[in-house]
Amino acid sequence: MAAPMQRWVGRGRHWTFARVDGGSCHRREAPTGSTSNRIRGRSSVAQQPLYTTQKPRKGEHKWAAVVGLEIHAQISSNSKLFSGSQVRFSAPPNSLVSFFDASLPGTLPVLNRRCVEAAVMTGLALNCHINKKSLFDRKHYFYADLPAGYQITQQRLPIAVNGSLTYGVCAGKKQSQVIPKTVRIKQIQLEQDSGKSLHDDLRSQTLIDLNRAGVGLLEVVLEPDLSCGEEAATAVRELQLILQALGTSQANMAEGQLRVDANISVHHPGEPLGVRTEVKNLNSIRFLAKAIDYEIQRQINELENGGEILNETRSFHYQLGCTMSMRDKEGKQDYRFMPEPNLPPLVLYDATSLPAGADPQQVINIDQIRETLPELPSVTRERLVQQYGMLLEHSFTLLNEVGLLEFFQNVIKETRAEPKKVTSWVLNTFLGYLKQQNLAVSESPVTPSALAELLDLLDSRTISSAAAKQVFEELWKREGKTPGQIVSEKQLELMEDRGALEQLCHSMMEAHPQVVMDLKKGNPRVINKLIGLVRKATQNRADPAMIKEILEKKLSS
Repeated sequence: MAAPMQRWVGRGRHWTFARVDGGSCHRREAPTGSTSNRIRGRSSVAQQPLYTTQKPRKGEHKWAAVVGLEIHAQISSNSKLFSGSQVRFSAPPNSLVSFFDASLPGTLPVLNRRCVEAAVMTGLALNCHINKKSLFDRKHYFYADLPAGYQITQQRLPIAVNGSLTYGVCAGKKQSQVIPKTVRIKQIQLEQDSGKSLHDDLRSQTLIDLNRAGVGLLEVVLEPDLSCGEEAATAVRELQLILQALGTSQANMAEGQLRVDANISVHHPGEPLGVRTEVKNLNSIRFLAKAIDYEIQRQINELENGGEILNETRSFHYQLGCTMSMRDKEGKQDYRFMPEPNLPPLVLYDATSLPAGADPQQVINIDQIRETLPELPSVTRERLVQQYGMLLEHSFTLLNEVGLLEFFQNVIKETRAEPKKVTSWVLNTFLGYLKQQNLAVSESPVTPSALAELLDLLDSRTISSAAAKQVFEELWKREGKTPGQIVSEKQLELMEDRGALEQLCHSMMEAHPQVVMDLKKGNPRVINKLIGLVRKATQNRADPAMIKEILEKKLSS
């Protein structure tokens, strides 16, 4: 176990990245609508603010928090891990259940090749060692939605071990510097998902849906190298992006395709680690951060008031913003692990160990899968920085917002404007409107083509920057007009008559002699007032640079 990183612990809010300055873990608040995001399934961190820590209160410097994560990702596959049943979200209850899924006597598991390939690909992307031989085990526990009374998993010898996940951490007063941090990956294992228990409190009954029973999962176990909710949230978001880039999981948290269990403890630096609690089934990045930070503070308060921490499983109540006790934490002895008797060892090969004349359909070649790895998010960020000259933190935002990178690239393809101008408009104006109205990129009324046309008008000096924002506002109204049509209808073209503009500037100087006097006394900032007045008189049709040039020339004459 790595030495835990120390952080001040408290409450607060933050943006997309963790912050490391002077040992603090707190962030600023981003505007959002959390309920709507949860319903729509947004996975973007930037649209879902993470609630973490503020300045430490008295005595809090005595404590260090240790956080480890177990992340369950549903594998993107047409069928389940050990049966041919179809995998489909929102299917009618119990409509996708085979005899094996229902655990009828005499049924046997048949391993899904696609799930194994997805596990190998994920392990390679996360710098893991791929075990050429792995084993399956039975993990016993008794839930109504687990018909067999056990789950087939890989406890003894998983398919991948000893990896690492690097994620970006913002540092500095303006959070303009991104520092890479790494969390170690203990193992990645294949296992079955359980069914769903649907609790009907009105009728005091529980209904069982086995559609999810037997769906293939990748369990990614992180070492306890994290120290607060924001670090955990940022690491999980990075893993989510990697899984989506690989295509091994859609990782849609709103549909239960990515669920996180957090193990949390606190202790005094230099002393043994404290008793840990586990917060189960966190299905939102924002709630993950809130749950961890709440649990850290709860444990500190409990210990400072003379209480003790129980080794228990807890749940997070998102409406109350607190964790609640569920049950005592099971130990390995409670699960009664045993080898799965109906599955032989899973054997993989590489280029050096592949048997001569082996049928490619009957073996899985690790090196062959390695060659098919796509561009990973970290590489994409580096490419964006080098290709378009953008800041690294801007590349993080483009990837963190679902669909935003594709939107940006489509605008770049269709416009003559400089990439830096496109970046500014996409990240500031476009993204600002999305957040203001709590919309996903896919729901935007402004298409990449419309924004590209608008930027071309701005780049060709057909309109001013103020007029461009006015056009964008009109585009957002979904009236079906093009930027060119809006400019023509509202007469927003830049004034081309320099003589008329010079006359207007002269009139403004005469009407505001005090401003002119302040300028002549050496206060250059007041020229902005004159520029604003001229622009207002021209309904933002005049070029601010030309206005300034004319005014300065008249003042110096």
